[in-house]
Amino acid sequence: MTGISKESCRPIEILMVEDNPGDVRLTVEALKEGKIRNNFNTVADGAEALAYLKRQGPYAEKSRPDLILLDLNLPKKSGPEVLAEIKEDPDLRRIPVVILTVSKAEQDILKTYNLHANCYITKPVELDQFLEVVKSIENFWLTVVMLPPR
Repeated sequence: MTGISKESCRPIEILMVEDNPGDVRLTVEALKEGKIRNNFNTVADGAEALAYLKRQGPYAEKSRPDLILLDLNLPKKSGPEVLAEIKEDPDLRRIPVVILTVSKAEQDILKTYNLHANCYITKPVELDQFLEVVKSIENFWLTVVMLPPR
């Protein structure tokens, strides 16, 4: 049984909150090589992420994500601020949030887990390692884990 068996007819909705276009491109590339159908959306700052999640403004017609990939160092509203708002919102709190960041700082790790992040992954610097990390996220979160229903 896979994590998407009940809803395998629809693609998995992924939202990446990332201000680095290079990291977005690499993530898209890694997901294209994967076997899981997905709709990949991205926003570049924390304020946009919350507007997307609350379906405000230009995001009114967007689907609710099944998985969020969240960077910590974002403009307008930081990753921890976004995470706190997601986990405080009864309509959003069950969406798994994967922290995907360059920070290896212990205080960042502790802070995000205290805010109920679902996991914390440090972005590797090397291209091949970055692609492997994204593939492992896809393999675990979209194949092994049972995601909550919408």
